[in-house]
Amino acid sequence: MSDKHVEDRADRQAENAAAPADLMAEVAHFIDARAEQTLTLATLSKQFDLSTFHLQRRFKAAFGVSPKQYQNAARLAKLKAALRRGDEVTGAIFSAGFGSTSRVYEQVDGRLGMTPSAYRAGGRGEQITYAIRRTTFGHLLMAATDRGVCCVHFGDAEGELTAALRSEYPNAQLRRCAAETTPELNLWIEALESHLEHGEPLPPIPLHVKGTAFQLRVWRFLMSVKEGEVASYAEVARGIGAPQSTRAAANACGANRIALLIPCHRVLRSDGSLGGYRWGGERKRALIEAERRRRTSKARAVE
Repeated sequence: MSDKHVEDRADRQAENAAAPADLMAEVAHFIDARAEQTLTLATLSKQFDLSTFHLQRRFKAAFGVSPKQYQNAARLAKLKAALRRGDEVTGAIFSAGFGSTSRVYEQVDGRLGMTPSAYRAGGRGEQITYAIRRTTFGHLLMAATDRGVCCVHFGDAEGELTAALRSEYPNAQLRRCAAETTPELNLWIEALESHLEHGEPLPPIPLHVKGTAFQLRVWRFLMSVKEGEVASYAEVARGIGAPQSTRAAANACGANRIALLIPCHRVLRSDGSLGGYRWGGERKRALIEAERRRRTSKARAVE
């Protein structure tokens, strides 16, 4: 290799090392498009003309996970899509790029929330317990697996809420909570109801969420936005180190199925308008106003 070639490569690497976060977005798009392929760190480094060290560090800073972890999440998303279409489990596993059935079972924990066969079957064999309360913001449903809360929904009627839960897990064994059989869930929803009605602090509640690596990063950021405060979708994108991904951050907020505990209602458009909310704009406005009133009251009490 000539000295000139070495110098040119060094110049390109220096430019890329200083490039903004949209370069890491290109890396993510590259991985998404080839999730089923074998993509080593060396392969990605060569493709984007970065050292393996800088690529790993910059990608993790942008997305909160390594390129390998991101690819695993992308593969899992492909697997879930194939299972929803009704593809055979083994074929779906291999077409998503896992290589063996054992590999996918190692990686679904905490993401898919159940075995691939059970997910394809709409949750058949899974037990999901739920409870419903009536609050000033409408009916509130909380549902949980044995790993934690998987769903918190607002609705105008109990039938609407149970239908939404059934749509997500059409073949799971849904069981309405009785305090004597599921005391934890009953306590959690009572704590959430007290939080809504009286501003009581929420105890630690385990969550059982399903999402891509990017969605999980957005949701973690949302949980850092304090009560009574708001952020814009652009601020969320910047907060997770992906400033070019405002629309993707907004989509991740919309994909959230756990109201309040992952507080996507605290995110507004850049112009201060409400933006979307899965459970209705008026409910979003009311939640924000109630939180601001509680924050003001607490501040005055301290004075």
